[in-house]
Amino acid sequence: MSNHLLGIVGWSGSGKTTLLEYLIAALCSSGLKVNVVKHSHHDIILEPSHKDSARFRRAGANEVLLASPFRYAITSELREQNEPGLLELLPRLAPSDLILIEGYKWEAVAKIEIHRPGLGKPALYPDDPHIVAVASDILRPEGLRADLVWLDLNLPEQILAWIQSSLAKNLFLQDPKVGMDVRR
Repeated sequence: MSNHLLGIVGWSGSGKTTLLEYLIAALCSSGLKVNVVKHSHHDIILEPSHKDSARFRRAGANEVLLASPFRYAITSELREQNEPGLLELLPRLAPSDLILIEGYKWEAVAKIEIHRPGLGKPALYPDDPHIVAVASDILRPEGLRADLVWLDLNLPEQILAWIQSSLAKNLFLQDPKVGMDVRR
């Protein structure tokens, strides 16, 4: 598992997925191993209900590992259990140089907020000290805290360069024992 974690947060429709696709491709092509955690509020369906793996889950299997020559997936049924927290799930990932996290707005990890005021949704950065950068389609407003980085959402290469520079400086380190952001 990597101790370099970076969350990508923002409202639905802000462009998180588009930016993440660009960042993942660019970071991987530069030689980094990148894992992604995506939080969803919806049910996760990996195979149609008539397929074997779905039938095994419905029959009561706690976990089903579905393997092919192309990929594998493990589904774990929560049944009556609470959803595990991010820090409980991270150790299940293979080692990587960086874990990008879409969602989990509430977690204490370094985050970039994708902020488009045109969506009519409030910014998250004023109330979240773990948001270390904002990628937006507007200019930086006056009076923001000095350590908040402001990036141009329309220049994804600028966002990529900032992430690469921050990785080199170990700015996205996470202490797995306490789950707290240990930016340096």
